[in-house]
Amino acid sequence: MAPTTILSIVLPKKAKIVVIGGGFAGLRVVRQLAKVDQEIILIDRHNYHTFIPLLYQVATGFITPETIAYPFRKYLRSYANTRFLQAEVQKIDFNNKVVTTEAVNLHYDYLVLATGSQSKFLGVDGAAEYALPMKNLAEAIAIRDRLVGNFERASICRDPQLRTRLLTIAIVGGGATGVELAGSIMELIRGTLVRDYPAIALREIKVILIHSGTKLLADYPQNLSDYTCKQLRRKGVKIHFQSRVKKVMPKSIQLDDDTAIATQTVIWTAGVEAEYPQADVDLITGTKNRICVNDSLQLLNYPQAYAIGDLALVKQHDEPLLGIAPEALQQGTAVAKNIQRQLRGTSPKAFKYFNKGKAAIIARNHGVAYLLGKIPLKGFAAWLMWLAIHLYYLPGISNRLLVLGSWLRDYLTGERNLRQLFNYQIATLPKIQASKSDRAVTEDR
Repeated sequence: MAPTTILSIVLPKKAKIVVIGGGFAGLRVVRQLAKVDQEIILIDRHNYHTFIPLLYQVATGFITPETIAYPFRKYLRSYANTRFLQAEVQKIDFNNKVVTTEAVNLHYDYLVLATGSQSKFLGVDGAAEYALPMKNLAEAIAIRDRLVGNFERASICRDPQLRTRLLTIAIVGGGATGVELAGSIMELIRGTLVRDYPAIALREIKVILIHSGTKLLADYPQNLSDYTCKQLRRKGVKIHFQSRVKKVMPKSIQLDDDTAIATQTVIWTAGVEAEYPQADVDLITGTKNRICVNDSLQLLNYPQAYAIGDLALVKQHDEPLLGIAPEALQQGTAVAKNIQRQLRGTSPKAFKYFNKGKAAIIARNHGVAYLLGKIPLKGFAAWLMWLAIHLYYLPGISNRLLVLGSWLRDYLTGERNLRQLFNYQIATLPKIQASKSDRAVTEDR
């Protein structure tokens, strides 16, 4: 009798795809790869996704922090091939394809860097110590607490100089974030704070927007920039054009023409730079320290690694993209498709950004939008479109309902439930440590 032949079947090894960063770009990659039969690991230092475009509304008491913080594990619950690791990435070994964290070392077959950006203080003396950035949820909460805390102190303050500093708010940067913050702060003041603090007169309060350029929203057409400036000034915002901050101090800021503005609240929106883990090699970088990539979004010299979102220098028509959310979403989709092409043994394709447009809110009923790179829109229609777009992209049905409820309350009553939120923290947030600027304010007491 002939011996029985046993056939052994070797199953193909699953590729390990590591995505570092759970912002717009990183989550889009994971979502697009969710049905691919490979192993996907998402790493982030927080266990929640932050909806960055609404940070300014947290900072101004418009909405509560938890409404824009969505748990990663809940997001990935229905994706059987994905898992989440909350960790700080310490180093990346591109040659050996290893990601080192404080908890574990991960080998990867494909890597996606989507770690975003951080505030850049442009070498301004004292800015890092005394200015308030707004790049994450903890920083937005710190701004909100500073605004309310200063009004609490000013309401009982008898020192006129200290009272002036407490009621002067300086915003550095005339881009979309600076514009939206300025308009929302003025609405907070006029709609809620002046009613809560009758001892403070509206004429005592100053909101100053400092911009180094000649027009707000530099990437928008001139007529939309002019409209934005007009509406902010009608709300009471004082705008300084062609002004640069020379120095930030605990009780004032100094401009490049030596003008001094007495204030204890300086909000910094003027600059960003790429933020990414340490690497075993010197990565090729460009403007704003962004990582240079080829047209398929792969790192130069490392075809199994991609960089997308704020940290990648992506050019189209020889001009760098802006690093806004729509670009990050499209890049995430493109990278997911390119990784699938590589898994099939075919070449990645070049990324081409389709510019659907951009929009910014100025104040209630007033917004600007520039659609398809050629259609300007302003006023109520642009404002309503901005609300609809951001409500659509906000993760979680319950989050959308909560945000919509906050918007309706504010629109109908002009009231923001900010008072009970003072010193508020949600369980998933890191503890907010007092900055040097907070300590400087305390020392004035």
